[in-house]
Amino acid sequence: MSQIILDIPDDTLLSLRLTAQAAAAEIRLAAAMKLYELGKLSSGAAARFANLPKVVFLAKLADYGIDTFRHSASDLDQETRLA
Repeated sequence: MSQIILDIPDDTLLSLRLTAQAAAAEIRLAAAMKLYELGKLSSGAAARFANLPKVVFLAKLADYGIDTFRHSASDLDQETRLA
């Protein structure tokens, strides 16, 4: 596994009222959600990146207003015709 080290100012952690460990988890989740939203990671890969079960990750997406499932208009049209 690769490791990325971020320097975070102490006053930022104080403002967030987070420990370094809690901040790391929040940053991982935020990054995973954004990469999922951009279509760079699947929901399963993003959940693994956030170190969460997939079901929990999908629930957290809703908490942050991110669509859980992405379908284009043509995808929805095709599924409607198949139904």
